[in-house]
Amino acid sequence: MLRGKICVVTGASRGVGRGVALALASEGATVYVTGRTQQSQQAILPGTLHDTVKDIEQRGGQGIAVPCDHRDDVQVRALFERIEREHGGLDLLVNNASAIPDRLTEPGPFWHKPLALSCMIDVGLRSNYVAAYYAAPLLVAKGAGLLVNISSFGARCYMHGPAYGAVKAANDKMAHDMAHDLRPFGIAAVSLWLGLVKTERTMALCATEPEKYASLLAHAESPEFAGRVIAGLLRNPQRMDNSGQVLIAAELAQEYGISDIDDSQPPSHRAFLGSPPAWNAAVIE
Repeated sequence: MLRGKICVVTGASRGVGRGVALALASEGATVYVTGRTQQSQQAILPGTLHDTVKDIEQRGGQGIAVPCDHRDDVQVRALFERIEREHGGLDLLVNNASAIPDRLTEPGPFWHKPLALSCMIDVGLRSNYVAAYYAAPLLVAKGAGLLVNISSFGARCYMHGPAYGAVKAANDKMAHDMAHDLRPFGIAAVSLWLGLVKTERTMALCATEPEKYASLLAHAESPEFAGRVIAGLLRNPQRMDNSGQVLIAAELAQEYGISDIDDSQPPSHRAFLGSPPAWNAAVIE
Protein backbone atom coordinates (compact mmCIF):
# COMPACT_ATOMS: atom_id res chain seq x y z
CA MET A 1 0.00 0.00 0.00
CA LEU A 2 1.00 3.60 -0.59
CA ARG A 3 -0.75 5.18 2.36
CA GLY A 4 0.99 8.40 3.35
CA LYS A 5 2.70 8.81 -0.03
CA ILE A 6 2.32 12.17 -1.78
CA CYS A 7 2.17 11.91 -5.57
CA VAL A 8 1.77 14.23 -8.55
CA VAL A 9 0.39 13.01 -11.88
CA THR A 10 0.43 15.58 -14.65
CA GLY A 11 -2.07 15.56 -17.49
CA ALA A 12 -4.65 13.58 -15.54
CA SER A 13 -7.96 14.83 -16.91
CA ARG A 14 -8.25 11.67 -19.01
CA GLY A 15 -6.24 8.91 -20.62
CA VAL A 16 -3.07 7.50 -19.11
CA GLY A 17 -2.80 10.26 -16.51
CA ARG A 18 -6.29 9.61 -15.19
CA GLY A 19 -5.61 5.88 -15.05
CA VAL A 20 -2.31 6.32 -13.22
CA ALA A 21 -3.92 8.66 -10.69
CA LEU A 22 -6.76 6.18 -10.04
CA ALA A 23 -4.36 3.29 -9.54
CA LEU A 24 -2.13 5.20 -7.13
CA ALA A 25 -5.04 6.58 -5.10
CA SER A 26 -6.59 3.09 -4.93
CA GLU A 27 -3.48 2.01 -3.04
CA GLY A 28 -3.83 4.80 -0.50
CA ALA A 29 -1.67 7.57 -1.96
CA THR A 30 -2.68 11.21 -1.89
CA VAL A 31 -2.61 12.22 -5.54
CA TYR A 32 -2.38 15.75 -6.90
CA VAL A 33 -3.75 15.68 -10.43
CA THR A 34 -3.07 18.43 -12.93
CA GLY A 35 -4.59 19.36 -16.25
CA ARG A 36 -6.30 22.10 -18.19
CA THR A 37 -9.78 20.63 -18.68
CA GLN A 38 -12.08 21.69 -15.87
CA GLN A 39 -15.39 21.57 -17.74
CA SER A 40 -16.57 19.02 -20.27
CA GLN A 41 -17.25 21.62 -22.95
CA GLN A 42 -13.56 22.55 -23.01
CA ALA A 43 -12.60 19.39 -24.90
CA ILE A 44 -13.96 17.06 -27.55
CA LEU A 45 -13.01 13.95 -25.61
CA PRO A 46 -14.72 13.06 -22.31
CA GLY A 47 -12.99 13.66 -19.01
CA THR A 48 -12.13 16.59 -16.78
CA LEU A 49 -9.77 17.16 -13.90
CA HIS A 50 -12.67 17.16 -11.46
CA ASP A 51 -14.09 13.96 -12.94
CA THR A 52 -10.79 12.27 -12.13
CA VAL A 53 -10.92 13.44 -8.52
CA LYS A 54 -14.56 12.37 -8.24
CA ASP A 55 -13.67 8.88 -9.47
CA ILE A 56 -10.78 8.72 -6.99
CA GLU A 57 -13.06 9.71 -4.12
CA GLN A 58 -15.69 7.15 -5.14
CA ARG A 59 -13.01 4.51 -4.58
CA GLY A 60 -12.26 5.90 -1.16
CA GLY A 61 -9.04 7.62 -2.20
CA GLN A 62 -7.80 11.16 -1.89
CA GLY A 63 -7.33 13.21 -5.04
CA ILE A 64 -6.58 16.92 -5.26
CA ALA A 65 -7.32 18.75 -8.49
CA VAL A 66 -4.88 21.51 -9.42
CA PRO A 67 -5.74 23.25 -12.70
CA CYS A 68 -2.43 23.78 -14.43
CA ASP A 69 -1.37 24.66 -17.95
CA HIS A 70 2.03 23.01 -18.27
CA ARG A 71 3.04 25.54 -20.91
CA ASP A 72 3.16 28.10 -18.09
CA ASP A 73 6.19 27.75 -15.81
CA VAL A 74 4.62 30.06 -13.22
CA GLN A 75 1.65 27.73 -12.80
CA VAL A 76 3.93 24.71 -12.51
CA ARG A 77 6.06 26.39 -9.86
CA ALA A 78 2.91 27.33 -7.93
CA LEU A 79 1.81 23.69 -7.95
CA PHE A 80 4.96 22.49 -6.23
CA GLU A 81 5.07 25.44 -3.86
CA ARG A 82 1.60 24.43 -2.73
CA ILE A 83 2.71 20.84 -2.15
CA GLU A 84 5.70 22.05 -0.16
CA ARG A 85 3.41 24.15 2.05
CA GLU A 86 0.91 21.37 2.56
CA HIS A 87 3.23 18.36 2.91
CA GLY A 88 6.85 19.48 3.01
CA GLY A 89 7.92 16.92 0.42
CA LEU A 90 6.98 14.63 -2.43
CA ASP A 91 7.28 10.87 -3.00
CA LEU A 92 6.44 10.53 -6.69
CA LEU A 93 6.24 12.66 -9.82
CA VAL A 94 4.69 11.12 -12.93
CA ASN A 95 5.39 13.28 -15.97
CA ASN A 96 2.51 12.44 -18.27
CA ALA A 97 1.19 15.79 -19.57
CA SER A 98 1.49 15.97 -23.32
CA ALA A 99 0.07 17.95 -26.19
CA ILE A 100 -1.56 15.55 -28.66
CA PRO A 101 -2.31 17.31 -31.97
CA ASP A 102 -5.42 16.20 -33.84
CA ARG A 103 -3.43 15.29 -36.96
CA LEU A 104 -0.67 13.40 -35.17
CA THR A 105 -1.56 9.99 -36.61
CA GLU A 106 -2.11 11.12 -40.18
CA PRO A 107 0.13 9.26 -42.66
CA GLY A 108 2.60 11.20 -44.75
CA PRO A 109 5.90 13.08 -44.36
CA PHE A 110 6.32 15.60 -41.58
CA TRP A 111 6.41 18.62 -43.90
CA HIS A 112 2.91 17.80 -45.12
CA LYS A 113 1.61 18.02 -41.59
CA PRO A 114 1.01 21.21 -39.58
CA LEU A 115 4.04 22.84 -38.02
CA ALA A 116 1.86 22.98 -34.90
CA LEU A 117 2.88 19.37 -34.21
CA SER A 118 5.97 20.91 -32.64
CA CYS A 119 3.74 21.79 -29.66
CA MET A 120 4.62 18.33 -28.33
CA ILE A 121 8.13 19.62 -27.67
CA ASP A 122 6.68 22.29 -25.38
CA VAL A 123 4.14 20.13 -23.58
CA GLY A 124 5.54 16.64 -23.42
CA LEU A 125 9.25 17.41 -23.21
CA ARG A 126 10.09 20.88 -21.96
CA SER A 127 7.14 20.75 -19.56
CA ASN A 128 8.53 17.53 -18.06
CA TYR A 129 11.87 19.19 -17.44
CA VAL A 130 10.16 22.13 -15.72
CA ALA A 131 8.01 19.88 -13.53
CA ALA A 132 11.06 17.82 -12.54
CA TYR A 133 13.01 21.01 -11.82
CA TYR A 134 10.47 22.15 -9.26
CA ALA A 135 9.72 18.67 -7.94
CA ALA A 136 13.32 17.62 -7.33
CA PRO A 137 13.86 19.60 -4.09
CA LEU A 138 10.64 18.11 -2.69
CA LEU A 139 11.70 14.59 -3.62
CA VAL A 140 15.08 15.19 -2.02
CA ALA A 141 13.37 16.48 1.12
CA LYS A 142 11.74 13.06 1.56
CA GLY A 143 15.07 11.28 1.15
CA ALA A 144 13.58 8.60 -1.10
CA GLY A 145 11.23 8.68 -4.02
CA LEU A 146 10.60 8.21 -7.69
CA LEU A 147 10.36 10.25 -10.88
CA VAL A 148 8.70 8.64 -13.92
CA ASN A 149 8.55 9.94 -17.48
CA ILE A 150 5.76 8.32 -19.46
CA SER A 151 7.25 7.33 -22.82
CA SER A 152 6.75 4.82 -25.62
CA PHE A 153 8.36 2.49 -28.12
CA GLY A 154 8.21 5.46 -30.47
CA ALA A 155 11.57 6.43 -29.02
CA ARG A 156 13.19 3.57 -30.95
CA CYS A 157 11.02 3.07 -34.04
CA TYR A 158 9.24 5.33 -36.50
CA MET A 159 5.96 6.22 -34.84
CA HIS A 160 3.78 9.20 -35.76
CA GLY A 161 6.70 11.12 -37.27
CA PRO A 162 9.89 12.82 -36.10
CA ALA A 163 8.38 15.27 -33.62
CA TYR A 164 6.74 12.48 -31.61
CA GLY A 165 9.81 10.28 -31.82
CA ALA A 166 12.16 13.06 -30.76
CA VAL A 167 10.03 13.86 -27.71
CA LYS A 168 9.92 10.25 -26.54
CA ALA A 169 13.63 9.63 -27.14
CA ALA A 170 14.53 12.84 -25.33
CA ASN A 171 12.34 11.91 -22.37
CA ASP A 172 14.21 8.62 -22.08
CA LYS A 173 17.59 10.36 -22.07
CA MET A 174 16.35 13.02 -19.68
CA ALA A 175 15.28 10.37 -17.16
CA HIS A 176 18.69 8.74 -17.47
CA ASP A 177 20.55 11.99 -16.82
CA MET A 178 18.23 13.08 -14.02
CA ALA A 179 18.86 9.72 -12.38
CA HIS A 180 22.57 10.55 -12.24
CA ASP A 181 21.90 13.82 -10.42
CA LEU A 182 19.28 12.31 -8.08
CA ARG A 183 21.13 9.13 -7.17
CA PRO A 184 23.13 10.61 -4.22
CA PHE A 185 19.80 11.57 -2.64
CA GLY A 186 18.15 8.15 -2.96
CA ILE A 187 15.73 9.26 -5.69
CA ALA A 188 15.14 6.95 -8.66
CA ALA A 189 14.28 8.27 -12.12
CA VAL A 190 13.03 6.07 -14.96
CA SER A 191 11.29 6.30 -18.30
CA LEU A 192 8.37 3.92 -18.81
CA TRP A 193 7.34 2.55 -22.20
CA LEU A 194 3.66 1.68 -22.54
CA GLY A 195 1.98 -0.43 -25.18
CA LEU A 196 -1.24 0.54 -26.93
CA VAL A 197 -3.46 2.02 -24.23
CA LYS A 198 -7.25 2.03 -24.30
CA THR A 199 -7.60 5.75 -23.72
CA GLU A 200 -10.64 7.77 -24.74
CA ARG A 201 -8.77 8.94 -27.83
CA THR A 202 -7.70 5.44 -28.83
CA MET A 203 -11.15 3.97 -28.36
CA ALA A 204 -12.76 6.75 -30.40
CA LEU A 205 -10.33 6.07 -33.24
CA CYS A 206 -10.84 2.31 -33.09
CA ALA A 207 -14.62 2.75 -33.14
CA THR A 208 -14.37 4.23 -36.63
CA GLU A 209 -12.96 0.96 -38.02
CA PRO A 210 -13.60 -1.75 -35.41
CA GLU A 211 -12.55 -4.68 -37.60
CA LYS A 212 -9.25 -3.00 -38.46
CA TYR A 213 -8.28 -2.42 -34.85
CA ALA A 214 -9.82 -5.47 -33.16
CA SER A 215 -6.57 -7.46 -33.04
CA LEU A 216 -4.66 -4.52 -31.59
CA LEU A 217 -7.24 -3.87 -28.89
CA ALA A 218 -7.14 -7.51 -27.86
CA HIS A 219 -3.69 -6.91 -26.35
CA ALA A 220 -4.06 -3.25 -25.35
CA GLU A 221 -3.47 -1.97 -21.84
CA SER A 222 -6.01 -0.18 -19.68
CA PRO A 223 -5.07 3.35 -18.56
CA GLU A 224 -4.74 2.02 -15.01
CA PHE A 225 -2.18 -0.62 -15.96
CA ALA A 226 0.71 1.86 -16.01
CA GLY A 227 -0.39 3.16 -12.61
CA ARG A 228 -0.31 -0.33 -11.13
CA VAL A 229 3.20 -0.81 -12.47
CA ILE A 230 4.36 2.57 -11.13
CA ALA A 231 2.87 1.73 -7.74
CA GLY A 232 4.82 -1.53 -7.75
CA LEU A 233 8.02 0.32 -8.59
CA LEU A 234 7.42 2.88 -5.84
CA ARG A 235 6.84 0.09 -3.30
CA ASN A 236 9.97 -1.76 -4.36
CA PRO A 237 12.78 -1.10 -1.83
CA GLN A 238 15.26 -2.00 -4.59
CA ARG A 239 13.93 0.54 -7.08
CA MET A 240 17.30 2.30 -7.23
CA ASP A 241 18.54 -0.74 -9.17
CA ASN A 242 16.31 0.43 -12.04
CA SER A 243 17.18 4.11 -11.80
CA GLY A 244 18.31 5.66 -15.06
CA GLN A 245 16.77 2.90 -17.15
CA VAL A 246 14.05 2.79 -19.76
CA LEU A 247 11.59 0.16 -18.58
CA ILE A 248 8.80 -1.62 -20.45
CA ALA A 249 5.63 -1.55 -18.36
CA ALA A 250 4.49 -5.02 -19.49
CA GLU A 251 7.82 -6.59 -18.54
CA LEU A 252 7.96 -4.88 -15.17
CA ALA A 253 4.41 -6.07 -14.50
CA GLN A 254 5.45 -9.66 -15.16
CA GLU A 255 8.42 -9.26 -12.80
CA TYR A 256 6.21 -7.85 -10.04
CA GLY A 257 3.27 -10.20 -10.62
CA ILE A 258 0.97 -7.33 -11.60
CA SER A 259 -2.00 -7.84 -13.91
CA ASP A 260 -4.30 -5.40 -15.67
CA ILE A 261 -7.72 -4.51 -14.31
CA ASP A 262 -9.29 -7.42 -16.21
CA ASP A 263 -6.65 -9.81 -14.82
CA SER A 264 -4.96 -10.05 -18.22
CA GLN A 265 -1.21 -9.86 -18.70
CA PRO A 266 -0.43 -7.34 -21.47
CA PRO A 267 2.46 -8.46 -23.68
CA SER A 268 5.74 -6.69 -24.23
CA HIS A 269 6.26 -5.37 -27.76
CA ARG A 270 10.05 -5.49 -27.52
CA ALA A 271 10.44 -8.06 -30.31
CA PHE A 272 8.33 -6.03 -32.73
CA LEU A 273 9.06 -2.39 -31.84
CA GLY A 274 12.55 -2.50 -30.35
CA SER A 275 14.49 -2.67 -27.12
CA PRO A 276 15.25 0.14 -24.70
CA PRO A 277 18.56 1.92 -25.25
CA ALA A 278 21.76 0.83 -23.55
CA TRP A 279 23.38 3.91 -22.04
CA ASN A 280 27.12 4.51 -21.89
CA ALA A 281 28.47 4.65 -18.35
CA ALA A 282 30.73 7.62 -19.05
CA VAL A 283 30.09 10.76 -17.00
CA ILE A 284 31.32 14.15 -18.15
CA GLU A 285 30.48 16.96 -15.77
